[in-house]
Amino acid sequence: MNSPKVEIISDCFVKPKFLSEEANKPIHFSPWDLVMITTNYIQKGLLFPLPENQDFSITTFLEDLKHSLSATLTHFHPLAARLSTVKQQNPSSFTIFLNPENSPGARFIHSAVNLSVADILTPTDVPLVVQSFFDHHKAINHDGHELSLLSVKVTELTDGIFIGCSMNHMVADGTSYWHFFNSWSQMFKSKNVSRPPLLDRWVPEGSDPIFTLPFTHEDQFIERPNHPLLRERIFHFSSDSLAKLKAKANSECNTTKISTLQSLSALVWRCMTRARRVSADQKTSCSLAVNNRSRLSPHVPENYLGNLVQTVKRTATARELLDRGVGWAAWRLHEAVVNHGDKVIKEVIDLWIKNPFVLKASAYFDANSVQMGSSPRFDMYGNEFGLGKASAVLSGYANKFDGKVTLYPGREGGRSMDLEVCLLPENMAAFESDKEFISVVNGENEF
Repeated sequence: MNSPKVEIISDCFVKPKFLSEEANKPIHFSPWDLVMITTNYIQKGLLFPLPENQDFSITTFLEDLKHSLSATLTHFHPLAARLSTVKQQNPSSFTIFLNPENSPGARFIHSAVNLSVADILTPTDVPLVVQSFFDHHKAINHDGHELSLLSVKVTELTDGIFIGCSMNHMVADGTSYWHFFNSWSQMFKSKNVSRPPLLDRWVPEGSDPIFTLPFTHEDQFIERPNHPLLRERIFHFSSDSLAKLKAKANSECNTTKISTLQSLSALVWRCMTRARRVSADQKTSCSLAVNNRSRLSPHVPENYLGNLVQTVKRTATARELLDRGVGWAAWRLHEAVVNHGDKVIKEVIDLWIKNPFVLKASAYFDANSVQMGSSPRFDMYGNEFGLGKASAVLSGYANKFDGKVTLYPGREGGRSMDLEVCLLPENMAAFESDKEFISVVNGENEF
């Protein structure tokens, strides 16, 4: 049965409440930003039940959201800009930058759909209609020349409200995305932002602050991902079950250094490889998203607005991965994380400056890879907007492929986590019935 359609009720643009002289100056991107030009926007949002307060007015709520968004954009004004490109000849290259001129601001959409919160949360798989709760469907970051860099879509359900944000991934990474969301929620509640963003772009020491892409035509670096139909499921892990998994991984390696996240990533890597029936001698990989802010020397503050995220990766044959325990895989991932420091990060940047490139999904991911994204450390459930605690965190179409796993904090807090897993239907069928995986989901992992 087809889901009801999400109908747009109103559509407008929101500008920063105040703009300083500094806010009218262009901002040039760092290498970490430029590599993202062909990936999708970040799309994350929160599903709230309607407040039981009989005085709740959607009209008043929407106005309050717009006013607080405008005030928040005073601090996060790059999100109200657009992209601009200057093309140079001899040698041919592109300079892409944030241009605050002639921009209508961030987009704000009010929509509605004849579905309940239960219609979204009860099915085994995340319903496809959730993708319609976000603007800029299938857009890539380069589209920010014409599209807003930030678009908020507020969708009314019969008994709930979904607030979804689509944010250009050249302007912000996951840390910056949730910093903005947290600041907006704070502005809504208390009319202030306690941690304004740091807007100056990070530049390697001694480098020219303006970086270019050495291409002759945009077709050389623009690629639009066209993902096959995937199944998407959210699996919940209790604090207790994750503690047992972490203890098992550390015990197998006679250490205490392996983290919960590394243990869980190792579990997913093993079980996904088994579900895909990867032949014994074939290579398989697991990549983890890593925040470089605290790893650089000197450290970059957590409130830096931009991209300072990188992936670390470990590869093994299916035989190596499955013949050994979860501890072996977790230790490999642990080593990848602890060895990722200032020296390694700057070596990668030096290589990029000598030979600039952009990330392309077709070249970056293979059929046997597992990509762990986002972080359970992000404060997602602290964003309440006067509605109380959200029932769920959900995401849109963006940056999903077979083997993409997104990490969220569990709603009940503690050290619980939720995993949003995307797999081809035949792979998901095997994965969701994998005994090792399900024993941890169900908290039956008595080791």
